[in-house]
Amino acid sequence: MQPHTGLTQQRTETATEDDGPQPIRLLLADDHKMLREGLRRSMIERGFAVVGEARDGGEAVDLAAALRPDVILMDVSMPDIDGVEATRQIKERFPAMRIVMLTMHADQDILAEAIRAGASGYLVKDCSTDEIASAIETVASGETALSPRLAASMLAEVRRQEAEANTARIITKREEEVLQHIADGCSTPEVAEKLFISQKTVKNHLASIYQKLDARDRTQAVLAAVRMGIVTLD
Repeated sequence: MQPHTGLTQQRTETATEDDGPQPIRLLLADDHKMLREGLRRSMIERGFAVVGEARDGGEAVDLAAALRPDVILMDVSMPDIDGVEATRQIKERFPAMRIVMLTMHADQDILAEAIRAGASGYLVKDCSTDEIASAIETVASGETALSPRLAASMLAEVRRQEAEANTARIITKREEEVLQHIADGCSTPEVAEKLFISQKTVKNHLASIYQKLDARDRTQAVLAAVRMGIVTLD
């Protein structure tokens, strides 16, 4: 395949030349040349076909479209477009393409963003090349691959955020208004007066809010609502 103008030169290299099963076609995306070269050698030794290398997120998006690899090994921190945004753009265009993220740090927020963007795997860079190869094979088969020490905490965080988002959606507009007035320091009578409803109705709304937010009182409800972005504090 001829190199594309302005992109990192592509390579189509594999350790095998027989007529057996086709090797997994792999694209490497990392802004560190030495790391890319080391990964390329290691992955070729394990039988993968390294079809290209990208130096930043923008090149990763372009090469994904040009080369259609089976799997992309994507660094999180890159110039131009970072790995998470590049993953999001690639998955929007090519939903079946599988992406394994590599990062120096196990940041929970980035972990959650990567999964939302469509990443199929997430590894820290201190893992072995055998672990990387295993993750590539796992995601190529349609499964998810995570560093063992990241799996439990990452999934718990994603589930917590998804649960909060779902809870936020079931809070009604009127309950949001009640919560905001409570957050502003209003009493039940004051909330009733401001919203032109009875105090009993305010209390009913509060009871519903407590149940939805798993809160015991106004303070817990307000804190949960602030964390979820439902209300704000002045």
